[in-house]
Amino acid sequence: MKIYGYTTDSSAQEDATPKEMTEISVMADAKELRMIAAFLNKTADTMDRMGSTYDHEHLSDANHYFESSPHFVIVRPR
Repeated sequence: MKIYGYTTDSSAQEDATPKEMTEISVMADAKELRMIAAFLNKTADTMDRMGSTYDHEHLSDANHYFESSPHFVIVRPR
């Protein structure tokens, strides 16, 4: 597993490239963590079902509760 991210400053730049992170911190309550866990489990099932045709999914597309949250994207390893 690798984790990539953008800083608040770089995400607005169109030519910004993601940086590999050595650590991330998720500030969330128990309800939000359970919603994220459900998303991760469903995404894993979708990834298994689709195989190499799976590309990526956004948490905010799967659960509108997170529309105003930072982007949380699961990407298939290449």
